[in-house]
Parts: sequence; structure tokens; C-alpha cells
Amino acid sequence: MSLRKQTPSDFLKQIIGRPVVVKLNSGVDYRGVLACLDGYMNIAIEQTEEYVNGQLKNKYGDAFLRGNNAPIAISFPNMR
Repeated sequence: MSLRKQTPSDFLKQIIGRPVVVKLNSGVDYRGVLACLDGYMNIAIEQTEEYVNGQLKNKYGDAFLRGNNAPIAISFPNMR
């Protein structure tokens, strides 16, 4: 069995269009569908929901998160 090495850029291209949770250093979570991102970790999300302390605070259609809000953690919830 041969494993192909994948760059982070390759991986990120594969998750476009999938549900994500973006956790900012401020403690705010944004959940939605990953629309795009760039080399500076600027992130565009569709169907965005904003959570503060686990509570839904706002719903946005599209959101743009600047990469300078680092550290940023992106998780990928199970798709159903």
C-alpha cells in the first residue's frame, strides 16, 4: 500500500464546501460551510453561525474572518 504525501494546501482544497468550526483566539466560534481560504488563513464561510460560550449569538449568510485573529483552530464536524 502506497501513501501519497499531501501538502496542507492540498488538504485545504479538499475541504472546500464542507462544514467547519473556526475557533478564534477571542473564544468565539464560527460554524458554517467553508467557501474559501488563502495563504494568509483569511477564511470565507457560508451559512455562518456565531457562538459565544457555546451559545448561538448571531446568524450570517456569508462571513469573512481575517487570518490575523490567530491562533485559529479549524475543526471538521462529522457530516450526516
